Amino acid sequence: MKSFLLFTFFILTTAVFSQQITCTPKDKQAVKDKLIHVDGLLEKDLGKTMVAVGKTFLGTPYVAKTLEIGKTESLVVNLHGLDCTTFVENVLAFSVLLKNGQSSFDDFTQTLETIRYKDGELDGYASRLHYFSEWIANNESKGLLKDITNEIGGKEITKPINFMSTHRDLYPFLSDDANFEKIKASEKYLNEQVICVLSQEDILANEHLVKSGDIIALTTSIKGLDITHTGIATREKDGRIHLLHASTVGKVVVSKLPLIDYLKKIKGNTGIMVARVSS
Repeated sequence: MKSFLLFTFFILTTAVFSQQITCTPKDKQAVKDKLIHVDGLLEKDLGKTMVAVGKTFLGTPYVAKTLEIGKTESLVVNLHGLDCTTFVENVLAFSVLLKNGQSSFDDFTQTLETIRYKDGELDGYASRLHYFSEWIANNESKGLLKDITNEIGGKEITKPINFMSTHRDLYPFLSDDANFEKIKASEKYLNEQVICVLSQEDILANEHLVKSGDIIALTTSIKGLDITHTGIATREKDGRIHLLHASTVGKVVVSKLPLIDYLKKIKGNTGIMVARVSS
């Protein structure tokens, strides 16, 4: 009974959509409450909707590895503890629901699965979009957003992406050889794609091209890794772009410093990728 109360598994199967969901009753209620809370926040510019929805999460605790649950991959629904990626995913999911006029728990979980997994389908651990540059590219192919880094001054880079396969011990699911080989295949595919980065020294001159609601991904000099952190751009009262994000300091916040000054304090940061949601 205790384990049942801790995690409730919902199996939804239809001819076109199936899910295995890990969600506490508390989090299911939180989704329903959030759907009510965000009702009325839809703007013609979906970027403004993203910021409005994102700010409803201010103060939510930062919790790492909330998706690493159980022995098999499932769609984890957790609004009470967010990392930088799950924060962006949840904000995008609620914003898309507002755009589409949808408001049910099932609508939310279907949208979240579409965002989180390759081609919108949960098919094991390796189907999750682990590398955020691939997350951007795959969600662009779904029509949810567009990588605009090149348009705002970004330049193509060449960098081998293999952090997961070269740090297998950090990822419990990679103890499974099948998962490991699939991740290596994903890395091979990613290394055949073009990645554009707006370098840190070029951000200030191009900051005016970044809009509130754009998804910001922080690129890094760490070997084998593309992105270390992500959040949502918000133009604040000072007229500057700040970062709305699930901060590792402990909770969802708006950065006190403008984005460019915030980045200068991040060790190994090389710049950003920018993706704009589709209105």
